[in-house]
Amino acid sequence: MFRRRTALSVSATAALLVAAPLLAACGDAAHPGAAAIVDGKRITVSQLQAKVKDVRAAQAETPQGGQLVRNTGRLSLATLNGMIFDRVLARSAQDAGVTADRADVQRWRAAAERQAGGAGRLREMWLQQGIAPDEIDGMVRNQLLLDGVARHLGVDRGTPQGQQRLARALAKTSRSLGIDVNPRFGKWDDQQVILGQTKDPWITPASAAEQA
Repeated sequence: MFRRRTALSVSATAALLVAAPLLAACGDAAHPGAAAIVDGKRITVSQLQAKVKDVRAAQAETPQGGQLVRNTGRLSLATLNGMIFDRVLARSAQDAGVTADRADVQRWRAAAERQAGGAGRLREMWLQQGIAPDEIDGMVRNQLLLDGVARHLGVDRGTPQGQQRLARALAKTSRSLGIDVNPRFGKWDDQQVILGQTKDPWITPASAAEQA
């Protein structure tokens, strides 16, 4: 139940990344201040940094703060991956007519807290995966939307076959959104619906501060 918010929530698409062609338009010069462009809308570097800062602040308040920071050392890349995936999933859900209201989220979260051993324990589990406490409801909503899209497709996402069908549907949506990632942060793979760090030697990678 407590899974990372990357593609398919997301262990189902944890395969080797296939490098996708990178549009020249996604560089800093073309999109100043943008970490990514999704369906023509910017995810700014400042938005990304704010989310990373929230996670680090929450981790620092825990007794295991140092260990949490070490275990989530590439937090900005994982966070950007999640921010892009959120938009892909939202469009897929919209196209399928799937919604998740606040009552649905509260019920799912209450059940998750009981399973985890309390609200505090659930927050700790998400922090271990680089998710700030105020982002938990969004993660819960994603789980509900994924379930709803799977039902719309007539598949069980708890099975390998269901995961594959869901992955193909999300990949189709991803391609339709024309996702451009600033090459300082990596390349977006529409097929896997996931962000892979760039390995192109002529592109300057994100600085250590940006990857904090």
